[in-house]
Amino acid sequence: MNPESDNTKKLKDFFGREYQSLKVYVNTKIADTANRDAEDIIQDVALKLFAGAERYAPINNVPGFVYRSIKNKIIDLMRSSKPAESVDIDSNLLEIAEVLQLPTEKYASDTMISVLKNCIEELKPPYRDIIIAVDFEGYTYKEISQKTGIPEGTLMSRRHRAVGILYKKIETELNKH
Repeated sequence: MNPESDNTKKLKDFFGREYQSLKVYVNTKIADTANRDAEDIIQDVALKLFAGAERYAPINNVPGFVYRSIKNKIIDLMRSSKPAESVDIDSNLLEIAEVLQLPTEKYASDTMISVLKNCIEELKPPYRDIIIAVDFEGYTYKEISQKTGIPEGTLMSRRHRAVGILYKKIETELNKH
């Protein structure tokens, strides 16, 4: 077996076995998931590795080779991306309370902001990300779709579910106060 097909086979086996572990690794390295997607990073690296597999010497340490490539891709992304504008969550939280039709006049702003923050943080990542991207960062569904490859309808549906879950969580929390 020649080194090219051996490298390709090793890479294919590794990505097949370790894909979820790679996603976890990338997600721990990138904080602003609304702007970057772990799967996109992994697929970019995999594409480059598979495309160049025939140019490499035989790969003996496949995990080290792949993880180092992913780490380098993340570093490149961090260097090349402009610093994200700080999202002022506090100023937008009361607007979300209005969207959710919560009785904001019954509760002090500080209480409402605290409850909203906690409830948003407790959402599952896909729901939290869509709420933050649309309601705080001002992205349109079209922009998010273009960046992530997720269809606009899926994003709208995800946000709708997120708002419903958020409403129930907030209602429960406010009843405790």
